[in-house]
Amino acid sequence: MVSPAGTIVHGTVTEQPLDLAAHEAAVADQRAGAVVSFQGVVRDHDHGRAVISLQYEGHPSAGTVLREVAAEVAADPDVYAVAVSHRIGPLEIGDVALVAAVSTAHRAAAFAACARLVDEVKARLPIWKRQVFADGTEEWVNCP
Repeated sequence: MVSPAGTIVHGTVTEQPLDLAAHEAAVADQRAGAVVSFQGVVRDHDHGRAVISLQYEGHPSAGTVLREVAAEVAADPDVYAVAVSHRIGPLEIGDVALVAAVSTAHRAAAFAACARLVDEVKARLPIWKRQVFADGTEEWVNCP
């Protein structure tokens, strides 16, 4: 998909493992002096409680929302390309749940654009997380 600013936008919700290198390659551009990427990794704790596993479930509109967020960030004239994916399904500790990559001419713009991309995905993506704790309890979180 090409945004109005002419940048390439890639956004996917998938059950498959995510590949940081593939996202960085997707935003490669000869004009880019900076590529900033981010991986959201499943950690073994949340608010002082031990997490043993989690599962993400997405609303059917999640892919559309993810592409809309990516297109908004890509519309910034400083941004050359954006790639972002969120994983759904069961994940284990250490698995990658979110990958984002952005290319720009300069590092400050790339850091700002990648941070905005991740923040907007976290705020707007209709994906829910079910965390299972070591004590046998569970909770659903991150409902936008």
